[in-house]
Amino acid sequence: MTSDPPPATAGRPRLAARLDGLLFFPVTAYAPDGTVDLDAFRAHVRRGIDAGAAAVFACCGTGEFHALTPEEYARCVAAAAEEAAGQVPVVAGTGYGTALAVQFARLARDAGADGLLAMPPYLVVAGADGLLRHYREVAAATELPVIVYQRDNAVFDPATVVGLARTPGIIGLKDGLGDLDLLQRIISTVRTDAPDEDFLYFNGLPTAELTGPAYRGLGVRLYSSAVFAFAPEIALAFHRALATGDEATVARLTDGFYRPLVELRNRGRGYAVSLVKAGVRLRGLDVGHVRPPLAEPEPAHLDTLRTLIGHGLGLVAGDAPQAPAGRTGP
Repeated sequence: MTSDPPPATAGRPRLAARLDGLLFFPVTAYAPDGTVDLDAFRAHVRRGIDAGAAAVFACCGTGEFHALTPEEYARCVAAAAEEAAGQVPVVAGTGYGTALAVQFARLARDAGADGLLAMPPYLVVAGADGLLRHYREVAAATELPVIVYQRDNAVFDPATVVGLARTPGIIGLKDGLGDLDLLQRIISTVRTDAPDEDFLYFNGLPTAELTGPAYRGLGVRLYSSAVFAFAPEIALAFHRALATGDEATVARLTDGFYRPLVELRNRGRGYAVSLVKAGVRLRGLDVGHVRPPLAEPEPAHLDTLRTLIGHGLGLVAGDAPQAPAGRTGP
């Protein structure tokens, strides 16, 4: 295992203390000709901030980081930072191999981002030492605080997360894996082996609300909300209910909206992104379609999504029955 650098907390209060509430992951808007539509993107980001987002995570998974050129990425991060204007922090995605991840990190810094979400390295399945070296180089590239995203080919054992927590500039772990046994062991090990590190944990599953109560049982209260991008009313109502212990509302929204949404999402590859983007369009903002290799949802699934959004809004308003109309499961 690579030796640990001395603990450091520089930069942590700047971002960590501000991440308190719903985390908004905007989609990236495209014009009919396929180019980035910055006006629509700005409008989308502004709507989210005005609705009550605690932070904007721009050009991450939902924002199709994988499909953006460095130039497009820099323009989108700058637009998000300008719209936020310091009101809420802007965290930008970074990824691919170490050299490109460092390049994107520096572009994000220069564009005005407040932090980075470091997504898994491209393609390779690396060992603990290689992963730790990769994220340390990304963290050392700028002064921006880094949140490491655990998912796919970037899965960490507890000792490696201790190494991440002791790395200057790395402030947290976003879990997109969903292995609660592993996450509990990670949290416990960091607590005992790196007690001086104020390390953050995030529920980063595609529809995090469905597992919100389980993660909250581990002490993980921060989560990313894809639903917030197209139905902030529903996302905020759920977040408020979860935070205040309103179990009846949590159950009502889980049974009547979030579980059917997950069942719909699971019916198509890439729906974790394309359904969200379709939802934004259904709510009246034309953000275009997804870029290849992702594809648009099937028309019947869009009809189901439209019905489900209406039902979820009705549940929040108190004028809808518990079960949504129509079939959303496989």
